[in-house]
Amino acid sequence: MTGRLRDAPRLVGGLMLALAGLMTAGPAAATVHVVAAENFYGALARTIGGAHVEVFSVLSDPGVDAHLFEARPSTARRIADADVVIDNGLGYDDWMTHLLDVAGDSGARHVITAARVMHTPADANPHLWYAPELWPALARRIARVFSEVDPAHAGVYRANAADFVTRFAAVTKRIAALRAQTAGTPVTATEPVFGYMAAALGFRMENQAFQNAVMNDTEPSARQVAAFEQSLSDRRVRMLFYNRQVEGRTTAHLLSRAKQHNVPVVGVTETMPTDATPIGWLVSTLDAVGRAMDASS
Repeated sequence: MTGRLRDAPRLVGGLMLALAGLMTAGPAAATVHVVAAENFYGALARTIGGAHVEVFSVLSDPGVDAHLFEARPSTARRIADADVVIDNGLGYDDWMTHLLDVAGDSGARHVITAARVMHTPADANPHLWYAPELWPALARRIARVFSEVDPAHAGVYRANAADFVTRFAAVTKRIAALRAQTAGTPVTATEPVFGYMAAALGFRMENQAFQNAVMNDTEPSARQVAAFEQSLSDRRVRMLFYNRQVEGRTTAHLLSRAKQHNVPVVGVTETMPTDATPIGWLVSTLDAVGRAMDASS
């Protein structure tokens, strides 16, 4: 699913009331206040900003379906007071656009959208956080924006971003090592959450029409479901990726079919585990892919 949260417009009236009286500009705070739509972007902001930022991540519970999120007035208040807002874009977190509209135009508020950092087409897969090339670029963009908001600590922000980019080599090295095994390997997924990373690994992704139907909140056709089932039963694919945060009858059926035919299954998420870091999270997921490749041999 794209995560287009259809309830967001319904909330605007209530959120406008919650924001009443908050539009008057106050004195500049010593701390840079950041609101991130997703917790992995919030974690990166915290890494870049260190002690000089206060970060609130809206979507932070990996046990909750991100597509069912409903904004609260308290979230609107945080956005109204934020110096920097970070979101994903591409329709994944449209509720943030609504909340920013409610908060009103603030010349002092900076909005960083991952899709714009990546120059991603409007109809692209919105699950950008699995695109390895996003992270170094986003780290540098966050450092640049923090430096504009808080020039006194610009050197700290640049140094922290450079350190993150250096450490992110752990992800790119793991991808390179795995790609020797994975390039050209046919795999499938219940929806394209892992799409960018799968492409980086050189996987040949099957059943994309099925995945796009799920992503666009439509039911896959009977023919698409049958083709998916067949790819598992005849082991034409060597791995199945699924979204741990979205449960449904079709997904459960396909997981059961994969296990029945000894097709390794790898669960991925749209929210980072609360005790993880972006680098550790991605490396851990890549390690799971490596184990699945070994199991499918």
